[in-house]
Formats: sequence, C-alpha cells, structure tokens
Amino acid sequence: MLELKNVGKTFNAGTVNEKVALQGVNLTLAPGDFATIVGSNGAGKSTLFNAIAGSFLPDTGTILLDGQDITFWPDYKRSKGIGRMFQDPLKGTAPHMTIEENLALAYLRASGHTSPFSRISKADRAQFAERLAALGLGLEDRMKQPVGLLSGGQRQALTLLMATLVTPKLLLLDEHTAALDPATADKVLALTKQIVAEHKITCLMITHNMHDALSLGNRTLMMDAGRIVLDIAGPERAGLTVPDLLLRFSKQAGHDLDDDRVLLSDRRK
Repeated sequence: MLELKNVGKTFNAGTVNEKVALQGVNLTLAPGDFATIVGSNGAGKSTLFNAIAGSFLPDTGTILLDGQDITFWPDYKRSKGIGRMFQDPLKGTAPHMTIEENLALAYLRASGHTSPFSRISKADRAQFAERLAALGLGLEDRMKQPVGLLSGGQRQALTLLMATLVTPKLLLLDEHTAALDPATADKVLALTKQIVAEHKITCLMITHNMHDALSLGNRTLMMDAGRIVLDIAGPERAGLTVPDLLLRFSKQAGHDLDDDRVLLSDRRK
C-alpha cells in the first residue's frame, strides 16, 4: 500500500542553518495497517507526513502508494488518494462556507471531479446528511450553517469526515486531537477508530500520548533525529507498557526520550 525507500531530506543544505530532517527512512504499510507514530519535537514526524503528502520533494529515495511511484507528484495530485488532518481545527475547512459546501468541495476533489461545472446531486446531499448523522453531533441539522460557527471538536469531526468522505488510499492524522480538551479528544478518537475500521483505511497517526501510541491501531513507530528507530506490532506490541516502550526507545536511539509533552501526556493509564 505505502512504501518509503531510503527517503531523506535536508533543509538549507550547506548553510549554517542546515537541518537534516529525514535520514534514510524505510517504511512499508500493508493495506489496512493503522500505525501510530510518537517521538519528541523535531524527530521528523510531521516532516515525514509532508514528504508523503507532497509538501516538498525528498532529496533521496522513493515513495510508492498502491504500487505507484508518487515521489515527484505535486501535492494536489496526491490529495486525491491521501486524506490529511492537522492539529489546528482551523485547518482543513473553509470557515465562511457552509458545512454542506465544505463537504461538497471535499467530495468533488477526492472523487476526481475537476470541472468548474461539477454539481452535487440530491443523492449526494442525502449521503452527506447520513454521514454527518453518524458522527452523533447533530451537524446533519446544521448543513446550511457556516463552519466558522462550529466548536473545535465539531470542526475536527467534520474534517475527519471530509478526509474520508471518499475512502482515501491513505489517511494521515497529524496530532488531530492535540488542540482539543480531553473529553472532546476522546470523542474524536472514538470517531477516528470507528471510521478507519469501518472503511478499512490504511492510516498513519502522529500522537504525543504514549497510551494512545500503544492502544490505537496495530503498529507503533517511534522516530528520533529523522529516523524510524522502533517499529513494533503483533504480540510484541500487545504486551508492552509505556515504561517498556520508553526503555526500548532508549536502547534503540541511544538516549532517553526527552520531550516533557510526551512523557506527561499519558492521561489514561
């Protein structure tokens, strides 16, 4: 499904501001894999997502999606097969447009309709309402309201729906609950698990919560200095505790995890 081979990226190469962001990253995701990614700030997690989504071209390596080489594809072309959510609830939606209009844009983009004369049918609107109702937030009764009137949690739930309205080949979740209060974050995470499982979506999720890194999905990746230093799945992962994971990271990376945000975020032990 997704394969990264020796992907590397250095910003401002040859200058005093040189930053090696990704170093020889190799990763293979099978169809239906749901992998969580954890690491300190600057470990390369979001940079990895940017490389996959096409925000920049890597210096080395190749990126394959569903067997197709997308290494040099522009981001808009990749967006037809890759859904993405960000930490900021304000990203991913147009606040002055209605809920229905935002869903229509997401649907037309992901389904490959590029004509300015493309239209949404009554059947499409009925589908939007049905999918909104499944969120359990009452948004199906507010389809004509601007998205800017929604709360942060409602906007993230809507963005999740927009990213999966047409099932993507790959879903990238970049700390999509980090800006929400704990109760709302739990609800959005529950919706995430439900939608990913229901549609069998291949998914990568960045998180700072160590408990979530072990309890969600079927694989846990840990990054450090632009490298994937740990990749755990199956029975080995099932028996791990957070202290076990930190110890494994220390052995592989050669140092302790030093990000307080990660270390203090395990609120659901």
